[in-house]
Amino acid sequence: MPRPVLPFVCVLASALLLTACGDDVAVEVPARPVMVMQPQPAGETLESYPGAVHARYEPELAFRIGGKVVERLVEAGDRVSKDQPLARLDPQDVRLQLDGMRAQVAAAEANLRVAKAEHDRYRTLLGRQLVSQSQFDSADNAYRSAAARLQQARAEFEVASNQVDYAVLRATRDGVVVQRLIEVGQVVAAGQVAFVLAADGEREVAIDLPEQSLERYKVGQSASVELWSQPGRQYSGHIRELSPAADAHSRTFAARVAFSDEDVTAELGQSARVTLQSAGAAALAVPLSALSAERGVAYVWRLRPDSTVERVEVRTGPYGERLVPVLEGLRADDWVVMAGVQMLQPDQPVRPVDRDNRPVVLAAEE
Repeated sequence: MPRPVLPFVCVLASALLLTACGDDVAVEVPARPVMVMQPQPAGETLESYPGAVHARYEPELAFRIGGKVVERLVEAGDRVSKDQPLARLDPQDVRLQLDGMRAQVAAAEANLRVAKAEHDRYRTLLGRQLVSQSQFDSADNAYRSAAARLQQARAEFEVASNQVDYAVLRATRDGVVVQRLIEVGQVVAAGQVAFVLAADGEREVAIDLPEQSLERYKVGQSASVELWSQPGRQYSGHIRELSPAADAHSRTFAARVAFSDEDVTAELGQSARVTLQSAGAAALAVPLSALSAERGVAYVWRLRPDSTVERVEVRTGPYGERLVPVLEGLRADDWVVMAGVQMLQPDQPVRPVDRDNRPVVLAAEE
């Protein structure tokens, strides 16, 4: 009987020994290497937007009367001078109307001559007391009505004469035709845009701002413009115009950035990049990779003096392309983890390094 019990006792003793050894030995967790950085000044949170060079004044030219286009004299891209004809409408209808108004003026003049002669005759008879005062008043009223009808006919004749001139669309300023929206044979209405003219003179850059960034910009705010044809050269400018309503399709707000220097050699249609700094920017900013969020609350991992990390909630501003403004929660001398934040736990020991892979030692450890 004793022999079968001995192996069981040995196995039990071995298990107890191993358990005791496991309780005495502490398993050391190696520190995780992390890349850290200090928050950057918010002045570096600049945002760039693509745009195109436009003229300061771009009037939309249209006929003041309706009709059929019988001649188009310019194409998009043509340079035109002030009062140069651009297109013509069929003038037949307006000329017939002018002839009719001319005939009405002639009839009104003849009617006035008759009324004046009658007025003068009754005046003479009244002086001789051969007619009553009421008869003379009637002739006087007829004369005044005839004079008024002649004045009306002449005014309508002037309008009809102007409409003959309106059948020719002319350039309002020197410039370049940037858009042509009519064709020969097309029937256009009065006020329908026929051409878009880019007037000579000032140039500016048209950009589109996303709606989440609109509150950061205002009219008069400074900007920097770089033309793609002149890389590396920055031109100073400012926001001249900011649309109060968003585009129905893109949901962006149109803005115009004017050059501060009038001698900028920018051609129409050139591509450009506008760099803007947020108005009233926050004091600090961190990279997008340093930010995490849970249940709608943003936070970062901050390095402690003992080389452990803690989670710190922050209040952020509108996100940029690379950086996020931090409105509350961080100081300028804090160190935050900028990569691998998803793998961290509170109070976890880390081995911090900077962008150049150099160890970071906090002041408290020195």
